[in-house]
Amino acid sequence: MADLDEQLIRAAQHGDVDALSTLVADSHPTVRRFARTLCATPEDAEDAAQEALIILYRKIGMLRATSALTSWMFRIIRNECLRRARAVLRDHPIAPEPAPSAEDEALRQLEAQAVAAAIARLPADQRSVLVLRDVQGYSGPMVAKALGLTVPAMKSRLHRARTAVRESLGAPT
Repeated sequence: MADLDEQLIRAAQHGDVDALSTLVADSHPTVRRFARTLCATPEDAEDAAQEALIILYRKIGMLRATSALTSWMFRIIRNECLRRARAVLRDHPIAPEPAPSAEDEALRQLEAQAVAAAIARLPADQRSVLVLRDVQGYSGPMVAKALGLTVPAMKSRLHRARTAVRESLGAPT
């Protein structure tokens, strides 16, 4: 089959219209499938696949090695998908996040201070569980092992600590 494909490519490079048409028709499913994996939308994928087949049709004579056809086609598709993505970004730029106002920043700091104060008021056993689990992000079994607790005992302390912080902050339970 590879020899047949190579002969078909060579014939197409030398101007055989039937060979070129066969080559384009045979390549179309593979080209479309690859374009669907790279492009953002199905429409862009179809357009990129069509563009790749048009370039194949126009520039098959420039292909140096017949074995490079597949990688050449994939490169064309990749470039076309990237070109389309850049055009979308250029036409619809992503608006930057607005910087927080001084008021928002002050409120965030006040909230952080309130949470820190609520945690500081917890009994030491609850505070250590809460800090290790929720602040530092350790897993439940790791926290239990580090504190010499069973996992159920750690969960119980964590629940009591979270409830106490919520109540201290006036949040509904």
